[in-house]
Amino acid sequence: MALRKFNPLTPGTRFKVADTYDDVTTRLPEKSLLVKQKKSGGRNSSGKMTMRYIGGGHKQRYRLIDFKREKHSVPATVASIEYDPNRSSRIALLQYADGEKRYILAPQGLQVGAVVQSGEDAPVEPGNALYLKDIPLGTFIHHVELRPGQGATLVRSAGAAAQLAAKDGKYVILRMPSGEMRMILGTCLAVIGSVSNPDHRLVRSGKAGRSRWLGRRPRNRGVSMNPVDHPMGGGEGRASGGHPRSRKGIPAKGYKTRKPKNHSSKYILERRKK
Repeated sequence: MALRKFNPLTPGTRFKVADTYDDVTTRLPEKSLLVKQKKSGGRNSSGKMTMRYIGGGHKQRYRLIDFKREKHSVPATVASIEYDPNRSSRIALLQYADGEKRYILAPQGLQVGAVVQSGEDAPVEPGNALYLKDIPLGTFIHHVELRPGQGATLVRSAGAAAQLAAKDGKYVILRMPSGEMRMILGTCLAVIGSVSNPDHRLVRSGKAGRSRWLGRRPRNRGVSMNPVDHPMGGGEGRASGGHPRSRKGIPAKGYKTRKPKNHSSKYILERRKK
């Protein structure tokens, strides 16, 4: 992936850093894997706004992604690398040997024409899905399941990768992108390599209008509101607003919100780095 900086010909291009989409090979998605995506505008079924700062945005269609990779021992050829408006990483269109087509999260370095596979007999190569117990120590992985057969829920954003640090009985120990050390069952699937589009974090929109295209409305500060609207609101002039906290009164900047008796705490060996 490459980035492009712009000359300051307009205020919107002065600080703009955009993606060149060099790794995208086609602009036309696979129609059989598209579904409608209705925008809510932050409203619930009765029309009441339950989430603020949501609305507008360009029309998008959802790409059905294969997060389970349960089609074992069937080789698939990468037909294209595509842009997905619903996620930060690229997606890859797979053409299986039996004719079926599926989308997966594209790992970094995956090229059109490469062959990927899932299951116990798959080699340890980028794009292949294996059980955690079969992956060598020190390997970087992504697209990790939390429970066997559930489908990948961890390490899916652009440029992310976890590292397999150790094996302990039926569990393996992963070093997550946040620095957290976590135990996961060895019968969970994971994909070799790191997620594509690692420079996504360096992109700068350059203007507020680009956020509106993505469906994000302006977000104003709590200290600029009235007391009826926010705990930090009110006061004469530019008052500080008191202790930093959310709209619902939950303190910010260091307050721990994780439940002390959370069921999954026994699987976390070391918490994330602050």
